[in-house]
Amino acid sequence: MTINNSTAAARVTNGSKIYGSDETEVRALDDVTVEFEKGKFTAIMGPSGSGKSTLMHCSAGLDNLTSGTVHIGETELGSLSDKDLTLLRRNKVGFVFQAFNLLPTLTAKENTTLPLDLAGMKPDSEWMDQVLQAVGIADRLKHRPDELSGGQQQRVAVARALVSKPEIVFADEPTGNLDSKTGDEVLDFLRRAVEELNQTMVIVTHDAQAAARAHRVLFLGDGKIVDEMTDPTADRILDNIKNSSN
Repeated sequence: MTINNSTAAARVTNGSKIYGSDETEVRALDDVTVEFEKGKFTAIMGPSGSGKSTLMHCSAGLDNLTSGTVHIGETELGSLSDKDLTLLRRNKVGFVFQAFNLLPTLTAKENTTLPLDLAGMKPDSEWMDQVLQAVGIADRLKHRPDELSGGQQQRVAVARALVSKPEIVFADEPTGNLDSKTGDEVLDFLRRAVEELNQTMVIVTHDAQAAARAHRVLFLGDGKIVDEMTDPTADRILDNIKNSSN
């Protein structure tokens, strides 16, 4: 795969992640090269153990490659100290976790601005208002997580990931704990964040309906990218999965 640095919000080059050694060696990633284009929505799919979560975690700087390089923008993560890596993740990368990861003692607004508060920074008020309106929680800002539905909590988690204007947002099974209606609403917003807010979005999912919101789907198998689909539909994704399992 050709890497075009100028259009990549993040990229992995010849990335391998190996656990164990000799007879117990497991290659969670096996010489993967991929870029995540700015302003695009990418979904990563694959069976359990295929390496999809490992690819996301290494791409986001949450885990280290055994070999190869990872860039966020033009910054190579392996060259950074632990402190500088923490700062880069805080300033340039947004995360949306399946379990929401909201602090129960903070309001929705306080949870949204927490990363910026920890950095001693103030949010761009106009941008924050735009994000809060877009995710549909502007009227719930004073509520704590236990006063919000699961869908509202996930919307807060999405807003928190976006409010610092990151270069890229990674979402790990962002609808895994949501009912189908709420999940569809969150996915619709993630797509709108790309289309309307020019956000770069990468999600790991097992759900064909979720992946169909993306501009591109990467299919992983045994630590490698085994296929790629642009302008996906749920039916085409399901056909691909069915054919690859035969």
